[in-house]
Amino acid sequence: MNTPAHQTTRPTGWTGWILFAAIVMVLVGLFTIVYGLVALLHGDYYTATPGGLLVFDLTGWGWTHLVIGTVAAAAGIALLTGAVWARVVAVLLAGINALSQIAFLPASPAWSMIAVALDVLVIWAVVVHGRELA
Repeated sequence: MNTPAHQTTRPTGWTGWILFAAIVMVLVGLFTIVYGLVALLHGDYYTATPGGLLVFDLTGWGWTHLVIGTVAAAAGIALLTGAVWARVVAVLLAGINALSQIAFLPASPAWSMIAVALDVLVIWAVVVHGRELA
């Protein structure tokens, strides 16, 4: 039985985007862990505008980034399996990380914007090409 060309089960060249997304997610998770550790261990490293940080102080943001970074790095590793649950978790965590980075903009605008851009790239790659890795 012949299958139409659009229903092929072989991975295409777009599979590389999912591998790229998994690696970027692990790296962003690791960078976020470092970000959290710096906030916890060297509280004077970050300076915020006179209005202060949104929602938390630096200790709260340190713990927030530490937890999100750890779970995001683990989700990036799980994304390599191609499992549907790993893709869903990866998209959710990339979105949560992007939101936490936006809220941390007053303390570190450059890295926060880079992290948001990488999170959006991960979300795009997983949503558009995630099925190809399965």
